[in-house]
Formats: sequence, structure tokens, C-alpha cells
Amino acid sequence: MIHHVWGLFTHPDQEWQDIRGEEESISHMYLTHVLVLAAIPVISAYVGTTQVGWSFGTGEAVKLTEASALQMTILSYLAMLAGVAVMGAFIHWMSRTYDAKPSMTRCIVFAAYTATPLFFAGLSALYPSLWLGMFVGTAAICYTVYLLYVGIPTFMRIPKDEGFLFSSSVLAVGLVVLVAMIACSVIFWGFGVGPVYTS
Repeated sequence: MIHHVWGLFTHPDQEWQDIRGEEESISHMYLTHVLVLAAIPVISAYVGTTQVGWSFGTGEAVKLTEASALQMTILSYLAMLAGVAVMGAFIHWMSRTYDAKPSMTRCIVFAAYTATPLFFAGLSALYPSLWLGMFVGTAAICYTVYLLYVGIPTFMRIPKDEGFLFSSSVLAVGLVVLVAMIACSVIFWGFGVGPVYTS
């Protein structure tokens, strides 16, 4: 897992070819990659929101209670695990349009590796700051989009022009999935699963 993560940041073109040549099961991918990396943002957020908190001006830092933070991090963790699987399923479904015939397993593996920068960006949650979060998040999104556009033609073995269209479709679906997750969060908040601040 680690060598692929390093390779995606240093030489993504070659790394996608290496990943494409491997046979990996969904369970192995989740155990060695997704479960580990998805823990980075949730653990960081838990520590950041309960130990550091947000500072607004010169006032005292605002923190979450440990119970509230734990509840929200568990839900976020499950949402990330599901998000990778959902994106993999959409990639598999859309691949038929572009004469690519990858298995569902390969599509989920692709989605998991593409999301790697987003998982690492979660480290910024150790220090809750709007500006830091925006800067790191924007950089992670940009690199994730880059990995997507570089990876699709190689991984799916399709021409680059088709790969561009395929990647754009995946990106659009990713935005829809993100909006759906935000909507679900709002619904959960309506049922009382929202943040509880320390007094």
C-alpha cells in the first residue's frame, strides 16, 4: 500500500500502470488502504475539535464534547468508506459507455487510490482553522482531480480523449455524491446527531 501511495505523489503515470497490473480484492484494498487512510481525517478531527478547538478573534477556543466528537467522527468514517464504494460502483457503471470493461473490484480500487490525497488532507483537522482547511482542502481536491484525469486513460485502457470525457463524468458524479453526503449530514443534525459544544 505505502509504495503505491508514495508513487501516486511522485510519479502517478507509472504508478497507475503498476496498480493496473495488480489483482487486488475489495477486502484487501479496504483492509490495507481505505480503512487505514480514512482514519487519518477522523482521528485528526476528533483530536482537533476536542483538544484544540476553533478560535474566533481573541475569545476562548470553542470545542466539542468528546461524546459528540466521537459520534460525528464515527459517522464521517462510515460515510468515507461508503463513498469510496459508491464512487467505484458509478465508475463501473459508466465504464460501459466508454467501451471499458473493468470489474467492479478494479473500479473500487481505482476510486480508493484516487481519493488518497483527500485522506491525507485530513491531517489539517488537527488544527481547526477555516483558512488552513480551505488551503489544504483545495490543494487536495486539485491533486485528486489530477490523479483522476491522469489515471482514467491508463487504468481503463482507453484513448486520452475518451479518458477526458470519462474523468469529467466521474468528477460530476463525485460532486453529486458530496452534495448528497452534506444533505445526509443536515438530516442527521435534524434528528439530534449534531455537534455539542463544551460550556
